[in-house]
Amino acid sequence: MTDQADTASWHKTACILCENNCGIQIQTDGRRFAKIRGDKEHVATSGYTCNKALRLDHYQNGVERLTTPLRREADGSFTPIDWDTAVREISARLKSVRDTHGGKSIFFYGGGGQGNHLGGAYSGALMGALGARYRSNPLAQEKTGEGFVDAHLTGGHTVGDFENAEVSIFIGKNPWQTHGVSRARTVLKDIAKDPARTMIVIDPVRTETADLADIHLQLRPGTDAWCLSGILGVLVQENLVDHAFLDIHTTGAATVLEQLKAVDVAHCAATCGLDEELLRTTARRVASASSVSTYEDLGVQQGPNSTLVSYLNKLIWLLTGNFAKQGAMQPHSWVVPLARYSTRPRRTPVTGARMPGGLVPCNVIAEEILNDHPDRFRAMVIESSNPAHSLADSAAFAEALDKLDLVVVIDIALTETGRRADYVLPAASQYEKWEATFFTFEFPHNTFHLRAPVLDPLPGTLTEPEIYARLVRELGAVPRSRLSLLRAAARLGRTPYKLAFAALAVLDKSTIKLAPYLLYETLGPTLPDGARSAAVLWALCQRIAKEYPKAMRRAGHGDAEALFEAILKGRSGVTFTEDEYDDAWGYVPHPGHRIPLPIPELLELHTGLDTTPAVHTTEEFPIVLAAGQRRAFTANTIIRDTTWRLRDKGGTLRISPHDAEQLGLDNGAPARITTERGTANATVEIDDRMQAGHAALPNGFGLDLPTGHGGIERTGVALNTLTDLRRRDPIAGVPWHKHVPARIEALPA
Repeated sequence: MTDQADTASWHKTACILCENNCGIQIQTDGRRFAKIRGDKEHVATSGYTCNKALRLDHYQNGVERLTTPLRREADGSFTPIDWDTAVREISARLKSVRDTHGGKSIFFYGGGGQGNHLGGAYSGALMGALGARYRSNPLAQEKTGEGFVDAHLTGGHTVGDFENAEVSIFIGKNPWQTHGVSRARTVLKDIAKDPARTMIVIDPVRTETADLADIHLQLRPGTDAWCLSGILGVLVQENLVDHAFLDIHTTGAATVLEQLKAVDVAHCAATCGLDEELLRTTARRVASASSVSTYEDLGVQQGPNSTLVSYLNKLIWLLTGNFAKQGAMQPHSWVVPLARYSTRPRRTPVTGARMPGGLVPCNVIAEEILNDHPDRFRAMVIESSNPAHSLADSAAFAEALDKLDLVVVIDIALTETGRRADYVLPAASQYEKWEATFFTFEFPHNTFHLRAPVLDPLPGTLTEPEIYARLVRELGAVPRSRLSLLRAAARLGRTPYKLAFAALAVLDKSTIKLAPYLLYETLGPTLPDGARSAAVLWALCQRIAKEYPKAMRRAGHGDAEALFEAILKGRSGVTFTEDEYDDAWGYVPHPGHRIPLPIPELLELHTGLDTTPAVHTTEEFPIVLAAGQRRAFTANTIIRDTTWRLRDKGGTLRISPHDAEQLGLDNGAPARITTERGTANATVEIDDRMQAGHAALPNGFGLDLPTGHGGIERTGVALNTLTDLRRRDPIAGVPWHKHVPARIEALPA
């Protein structure tokens, strides 16, 4: 553990504010983060970081932390209780729900926030002990449509090689602000200054990335499906597809090509508000490139036709042969997959909604609770997430929480969700425990970073693995004899332990579902430097060695034990696999490792574009509101402190000069935003990057924070007081956060 008296020491760790988790170093002064800088030795980011990481002290020390469990009383007030009481009472109430309504009525949400996935890995043991079957997390309102498409095509997630791509396409993605691409701003500048390379941005906003682009398709909001359909129509109709690639590596191509021959490119361009020739020029540049990489993100994944857009995007790089070669799209290895890539999704118990990735769509959670169906959810365990703030239609979700028999929240602070919980359990922060992220998306060198604690846990808090372990113990889910056997084996070494664990798994099928708990209790105490929470990684290393043995050895790890040791010791992360381009085809799970191009349900939706509305505004709600724009001084809401922002401190409503003139609004003027679900007030910022009829509010605002005088104050707009859970994708159920019909009106100054 760190010596907190050594104020000159630097601690290697990572940023937790986006999926890149850039390696950083933190110099502490007591419990404060005095200085932060990039870690030049980090295996993935090599010292790169953005301005947001430099202000992480506002996460660690800017929040009013919880330091004791809380129990909500009948009058709505909270009573502090000790840990033993909390664990005993929660376990008893979970048992009661399970015994009365079945384990499937207990629903898990979260299991790791943006950067703290290690604790979430242990939630599965508590689910196993209770017989719980359903869970969800923020991915289910973002990426599950893309995952549905991936499951049918390549069988898993794909990533672009933007450092080497001749053509880079960003669809509803502004990596200058949202990153996602490792060392994003460096890579974008490199592309922009190379005359042999082309950057294409498809976005209704003239973003910072669009400023660098060679081609900006500034389409009308919500018309991305028509834009991509038009590009595909040009590729097929002008015979610009890679027929050799299709013949060797795909099946069903004729079906897809035949449909795309019928695309009316002129109509697509007109629907998008784009010049037809620009659309054709874009398609021809894609076809002529030696390599193409694409990145789609929330700008389209939280808008109309999102799953169809994912399909059309992937058809662009598949029809042009941009898979499994340098500069193109690649599959990749995983430490552990974040979702299940299955072509046969499960269904939710009440509404029968499809569950891509094995996750309950966030937009149906309230509907799964607010009914009298015997199979409705009766209890929720919510970890490192704040769905009462982050999910569409906050009022409906709050009503759903109130109807449940039990709500348990595990978090570092009293969040908007925690205020409606029956119990709130205080967790250690991400910098007070061993942590990691399972965002391992790279090819050919895939990396993983186990982060050591920077600080000791705040007194009164526990790590999530310990919280789950205490609950499982209280439930009595594992006989002591089983633990004794594994502890004895662990004392003999990891080889005897591996044999004992494998034998136990054969004898008792419950071993696998309770594996995280068993590892934590038996292998965990033997790990160095108090790294008990890293025990689950030992099992994951066994999986890596089994699924990617050659790639693991290329990365320098002779076996699973060597990899596990490297992870435990690698303060700047480790490369856990190293692939070769031919290996990419081995990740395709379909017969002959050929990619089946037709997805009948999505081809049907594509055919239906001729009659699908491209406009969702009305006379009453004439503006498209993007609810959740990333800006230089916005971040996810784990930073519950408004003072970190140097600009845009209240979260302005950005509107176009045209709309400002029509509405009689000036910079700094107050305005009211009204949607079908609610109203909010904001300060106007006139921005010529916005086109007429399009407005944006930033993400990260609208938290109800303590004032220091016993009150609560909200800064900026809580976006999901405006969004509508009924507006969602027909396949994956993801919300239309980036496409909310709204009305904007001037308010008295």
